[in-house]
Amino acid sequence: MIIDCRVRPPMKSYVNMNLYRECVTQSWADNFCMKIPPSVVKRDPKLMFEEMDEAGIDMAVTTGRQSRIHGSIPNSEIVEIVKQYPRMIGIAGLDANWPTSRAVDEIDEFVINGPLKGVGLEPGAAEFPMHTDDPRLYPVYQYCSDHDLPVFIMAGGGQGPDLTYSMPDHIGRVCRDFPKLTVVNTHGGYPWVPQILFQAMMCPNMYIAPDMYTYNMPGAEQYAVASHGILRERFIFGTGYPFIPFKPAVELFKKMGFAEEYMDNFLYKNIARVLKLDV
Repeated sequence: MIIDCRVRPPMKSYVNMNLYRECVTQSWADNFCMKIPPSVVKRDPKLMFEEMDEAGIDMAVTTGRQSRIHGSIPNSEIVEIVKQYPRMIGIAGLDANWPTSRAVDEIDEFVINGPLKGVGLEPGAAEFPMHTDDPRLYPVYQYCSDHDLPVFIMAGGGQGPDLTYSMPDHIGRVCRDFPKLTVVNTHGGYPWVPQILFQAMMCPNMYIAPDMYTYNMPGAEQYAVASHGILRERFIFGTGYPFIPFKPAVELFKKMGFAEEYMDNFLYKNIARVLKLDV
């Protein structure tokens, strides 16, 4: 079994986001020496599922986004997606600039009392960028911790207007301040790979999911080194579709030197545990 932890499917408002502008999609794919898949070019969900089948991917996690900069999708639409396509697992997207009351209402409606499995935040991509450990976000973290909800935090790559927004100190501080909170670090703290791996060693509640930054990127081999030790139960496979096609991602992932004896952990068991999936 394989569960892809980061997919933005060609459905509903996702296709209106910047990541589906053709020039943006291919230019980002070029960074990873990849060619965008036909399902992205054609905006075809049926073809996307066929590409998943070809790659051996059974399910995909789609993380919501609320960003005036990159585009947004209402959480109600993510609910419609997961109800229409049982292979999709939804994460509610929150805008880091929302007041706490608005964020809590979204969590209550779509996660606690709805079908979505967790909460997604991209603080550096907000209209008014915030670091991950901004005190204004702490009530949201506390609420998720109290309700045993995982939080997916984009803390690497293009997170924020400069590299300080992805520095591992920020997400490490959140993990230490909320030791009962399960934190999934999407984009895996890239490019600060050794630093984020040390933070993960010190923070047992941090999961590492580099998704597209796993592929053909300098330094990504260090994730594979850590998979033999500290990340055995906390590394999560993802593609970063639509920038990365499914089959090349799976094939490359299996050749990168990740610990073979823990491959099932990386490909599905770790994310299944985070999301409390019965697989």
